Amino acid sequence: MALDIQELRLQFGGLTALNGVGFSASDGELVAIVGPNGAGKTALLNCISGVYRPNAGHIMLDGHDLTTVSVDKIALARVGRAFQHAELFPHMTVMENLLVGRHLLMRTGVFSGAFYFGRARQEEARERKIVERIIDFFELYRYRDVPAGDLPYGVQKMVGVARALALDPKLLLLDEPSTGLMREEKENFARYLLRIRHELKLTVLWVEHDMQMVTDLADRIVVLNYGEVIADDIPEVVRKMPKVVEAYVGAE
Repeated sequence: MALDIQELRLQFGGLTALNGVGFSASDGELVAIVGPNGAGKTALLNCISGVYRPNAGHIMLDGHDLTTVSVDKIALARVGRAFQHAELFPHMTVMENLLVGRHLLMRTGVFSGAFYFGRARQEEARERKIVERIIDFFELYRYRDVPAGDLPYGVQKMVGVARALALDPKLLLLDEPSTGLMREEKENFARYLLRIRHELKLTVLWVEHDMQMVTDLADRIVVLNYGEVIADDIPEVVRKMPKVVEAYVGAE
């Protein structure tokens, strides 16, 4: 699913979070969004997913303008998102959290769903099979029936990504999914990200701070600084750009 961001501008009062941001992501491409803290990375994802309404510019997905579309309709356009802090329902199991990710795709009405008969029973059985495949994909079987609040932090982050995939997206937005993970957990995440890219062939926008991971895994890197794009190229080129080095050194 091709994404085209055109001259996106976002302001909060006198603060400009995004200032003419523009770039594209081709079908099946893994694009990393990097930059110092406060560069506008999460604000950008919030605009794409409909949480924020930009002041100007356009968000084009396969030729359709999503700039003024509501959050639920953007999700139905098959845009999935994993949040920086997982945002799971702590008292619900992993299975139940992933079923929530399927909610917008379920078709049975409130009455039949409440009493669990007919189409509702058949649909839930079908949805559970889909969720079981996602659990298998992320090797989460041992946690299937564990409440999300009881999971280790790294597993919670992975369940957040799994729930985003439960929507069956064509565009996947990942907001710092490796932040706070131990080295082994980061290696596992990298493995799953490569599987998402090669097996599921999704277009992925991945906000990340770990430049080594980004350089190893991304097809392309877009660098934001003070709400503006200062670089957009393959990893080998971006990491050597003086203005990128300066932005990161200045943030330390």
